[in-house]
Amino acid sequence: MVIGENEEIVFPPSRFRYIGHMPSAPPVVLTVAGFDPSSGAGVTADIKTIAAHGCYGVACISAMTVQSTAGVRRVDPVSPALVEDTLKELVGDIEIAAVHIGMLGSGRIARVIADFLSREKLPNIVVDPILKATSGADLVDSAGARVIVERLIPLATVVTPNVDEASALSGLAVRNPEQMRAAANKLHEMGAEAVVVTGGGQEKAIDLLTFTTKRGIEQEIFKSDRQRSSSTHGTGCAFATAMACHLALGRGLPEAVLLAKAYVAAAISNAHPVGRGIGPVHHLYRMHQQRRTTGISETEPVH
Repeated sequence: MVIGENEEIVFPPSRFRYIGHMPSAPPVVLTVAGFDPSSGAGVTADIKTIAAHGCYGVACISAMTVQSTAGVRRVDPVSPALVEDTLKELVGDIEIAAVHIGMLGSGRIARVIADFLSREKLPNIVVDPILKATSGADLVDSAGARVIVERLIPLATVVTPNVDEASALSGLAVRNPEQMRAAANKLHEMGAEAVVVTGGGQEKAIDLLTFTTKRGIEQEIFKSDRQRSSSTHGTGCAFATAMACHLALGRGLPEAVLLAKAYVAAAISNAHPVGRGIGPVHHLYRMHQQRRTTGISETEPVH
């Protein structure tokens, strides 16, 4: 059928039906973090993690960095006013289901974020208290570390320090499960509602979850075999952001820890070699796998 230039086609109304059912929108997860040009950690890695969990990611950049797999060379915090305006704009437009707080950059930015969280009362706040890069570079100043302790930890739904961060925040040595418990208890005394201390143990990768209930402080330990890999850049960011996603999806803390730990383990085992240093995990490895029809089944068993 050829239609002339001035001809008009009229379709009868009976040919079309209104589709009443529309796909529901995914939960929105906000990440506040630095920008890593290598995309192994920071905002871009967080957005990949959020997408991998079926959520929608929005972001506020706290600092620009010059870094690669070889390490962090430079950190430039952004303007606190820019952070404040970005956060106000996002919450004024979008309903946030969970928040991930990563690298802060400076005490001034940390205070802006603490003020914002105190004012907005957003749900499911995951604070990843990033103090130093693996290469040793400071990612927040001493004023920012004080804000983490005094204001952000009490505002968090869960705090996710690794053993080194738990040690710095609590002032205690943290290397084995007993020391992890002691540090977690100290963080509870500092106002934390729930704590996940990650990375303890020698032969096993151990994560300790402690959380407040009506019966007091309860705890669960999650163990898995430690992977020997040079692609571990951004594991802390991926774990904390995955936690935020699972909380946004309505899962409880123990299940969120279990699933986040399994996700990170699989992202490490599926990583590609990138760069000449510590390479990134493969945040989007699931894109290259067939969708599983059964329950949780990652490549790394977690107990």
